[in-house]
Order: sequence, then structure tokens, then C-alpha cells
Amino acid sequence: MSKVGFIGLGNMGLPMAKNLVKAGHDLQVFDTVPAQLDKAAEAGMTTCLTAALAAENADFIITMLPNGEIVLSVFELITKAATKGTTIIDCSTVDVSSSKKAHAMADEAGLGCLDAPVSGGVGGAEAGTLTFMVGGEKSAFDNALPILDIMGGKSVHCGAGGAGQSAKICNNMLLGISMIGAGEAFALAEKLGLDQQALFDVISTSSGFCWSVNKYCPVPGVGPQSPADNDYKPGFAGALMLKDLKLSQQAAEETGAATPMGKRAMQFYENYVDEGFGNTDFSGVINQLKTMKRQS
Repeated sequence: MSKVGFIGLGNMGLPMAKNLVKAGHDLQVFDTVPAQLDKAAEAGMTTCLTAALAAENADFIITMLPNGEIVLSVFELITKAATKGTTIIDCSTVDVSSSKKAHAMADEAGLGCLDAPVSGGVGGAEAGTLTFMVGGEKSAFDNALPILDIMGGKSVHCGAGGAGQSAKICNNMLLGISMIGAGEAFALAEKLGLDQQALFDVISTSSGFCWSVNKYCPVPGVGPQSPADNDYKPGFAGALMLKDLKLSQQAAEETGAATPMGKRAMQFYENYVDEGFGNTDFSGVINQLKTMKRQS
């Protein structure tokens, strides 16, 4: 079994780390929140006073952090502390530019590096069914795959360093757009007096088929169980969707890509968060749509 340094034990990181412990790996961990370290200790992990200590003598170092600035500051520490040949797996969702800088730092220190953002939310982290979108050298990917397989159900090697972040940004831009579309469809159906279950039965088996309806329907009591059935508790919080949509628009600006629907989705979720719904599931936008007045 491997010695794994794990840095960032938030809503996603802690259950991911727990799955590694359950599989028999030796974890040394760090987080800036003492309560999260207490939970990690209760789960059988060795807690460390600094990120650098968590990185020492590890076979793999996993980071799950809020943004690119923090990722780079942590990489400054762990690339100096890690043993040459160690593979760093950054599971954070950050901008592509920061991810590429992190890869360069790891390469200079003689370390393997993967950017491996995830899809699947807290439920997927707990169940070990996350999807990893991975960028980096294929040899590093192959080396880390047994670790990724414990935390996830699928890992896709997307290309060179930064490619995992690129895939995550594109995927979640589409997700944000499609959830707004799903909300609009069901909100319109309600005003038309159409039974919501009937509409689900149509969409889920016809040309409107999409994950936002079939697997994560924003209407309570319709389709598979989703946050809509739990008063829109996340799931995947609206604030996180907004973060990813902002990253998509940053990337679009940098590359000159036309993403008009992505831009509109970002503006929609900005309003959603500004109205106080950032900590509710992103599918709760349907409730906002129901209260909006049509603009001519």
C-alpha cells in the first residue's frame, strides 16, 4: 500500500481521503480548519501541522483546494518537501493557466504531476464514483490510476498538463447551460398545466434527453432521487457552479472562443448567488425561473 499525503479536507477532500484509508493506504493529511483535521484523525489518518509535512516521504500527494492562487502557494511548499519521483495529483478545479504553472513547478522539482479535477459532487466523493478528468504525462497517469480508481468510477486521460482543467471547464459550462434549460422547460410546463411526470417521461426518452433531466431532475418527486427531493441541499452548490462558469469565461476570453450561452449562464448564476442561494444546489435555479417575469 502507498503512503499518501492529502492536502485539503473540505466537503470533497475528506470523503475522498476516507476512501483511500478504507482501501488500506497510509494517509498523512493537512487542512487549515482544525475541525476537519479532527475528523480525519477519527477516520485513522495522521494529521500534520503543515502542508509540507504532509508531503514528506509520500508516494502520492493529493491536493483538493479552492482556487488557483492557493494551489500555487501550496505547490511552492510541497514541491520543496516531496521526494523526487513522487506524483502530485491536483484534484482542485482552477484556471488552466494556474494549472500549467503548477505542472512546471512540479517538473522542475523532479516530480510527476497530474491535474485531475472531478465531477460527481459530494455524493460521488462519498461513494467513490467520481469521474476524474486528467491532464499530464501518460506515464504519471498510469502510475496514479490505482489511486484514482479507489476514489472514482472513471478516469479519463485528456492530454498534457492543463487538459484536465480544460475538460472540466467545458463540461461544467455545458452543465450550467443545460440545467437552466431544464428549469425553463419544467417551469413552462407548470404554467401550461402539464403534469411534470409526464414531461419527464417525454424528455427522458426523446430528443430533450440530457443529464440535467434524466439523472438530476430539478423537480421534486420526478425521476431519480436528486437534491430537488431534499429541499435543494447540495449536491453541487450554486456558488461552485458560478466559479466554474467564471473559469469558462476566463478561458473563452483568453482564447477568443465565442461562448454566448456560457456567458449568459454565468450571469444567471451570478444573480442566483447574489440573491442568497449560493449554498443551495445549482438545480434550484428552477425556483428562480418560476418567480421571474417574462421580458419582451
